[in-house]
Amino acid sequence: MHFSVLASGSTGNAFYVETEDQAILIDAGLSGKQMEALFKGINRDISKLSGILVTHEHSDHIKGLGVLARKYKLPIYANEKTWKAMEHLIGEVPLEQKFVFGMETVQSFGNLDIESFGVSHDAAEPMFYVFHHNGKKLVQITDTGYVSDRMKAIIKNADAYIFESNHDVSMLRMGRYPWNVKRRILSDVGHVSNEDAAIAMSEVAGDNTKRIYLAHLSADNNMKDLAKMSVTQTLQTKGIIVGEQFSLYDTDPKTPTQLVSI
Repeated sequence: MHFSVLASGSTGNAFYVETEDQAILIDAGLSGKQMEALFKGINRDISKLSGILVTHEHSDHIKGLGVLARKYKLPIYANEKTWKAMEHLIGEVPLEQKFVFGMETVQSFGNLDIESFGVSHDAAEPMFYVFHHNGKKLVQITDTGYVSDRMKAIIKNADAYIFESNHDVSMLRMGRYPWNVKRRILSDVGHVSNEDAAIAMSEVAGDNTKRIYLAHLSADNNMKDLAKMSVTQTLQTKGIIVGEQFSLYDTDPKTPTQLVSI
């Protein structure tokens, strides 16, 4: 199983996973042209996609969805509430390209089994995914205000994680956002902070875990070096030394991560 975080951050999100016979895009939160450029960056062809999975209807996850689906005639998968929330936002998509991927279900795409699970975010019915292939497990979890025990049980001991590390609490509190926006981000339906992300990581990482990507960093309330330092220090207080059990990796809002295999 190969994967790349094509783009991650408050300006747009997209994630790519492939096996020998499947190629899946999760979210298309940048313009169609930007998405095409990101695919060129990992030397892959959008027209070869098996489908696009949607996590939720916020614009930083669906901005280019309708354009790509229409241009390349790609099937789109989302749960029913997300479909209802986003249909007017993505433009007309032919009925034969619309598929329902229910919450807390598993769907098989050839040799790739994809498991959906709910998160706590202020969207219609936000959900993320666990990818299973040949005994390997890859987890994508961003856009959640907290990581519940139920989520932890589902995502435990994955080989790799795309894990939200959205903000530094002090930067957010002191920053330029109006208080109602700050309150939303800090709430149980907002986004996970660096420290809370690290605490959750310490509880789900297992013997199989080798790579964790820090994702969905706020452009205004976080920095790559700060996120990595905060997560590393918090993990250390939990007895986990970064670089020994697993390594931490950056993601970027404009540049895809290297396509790697697990």
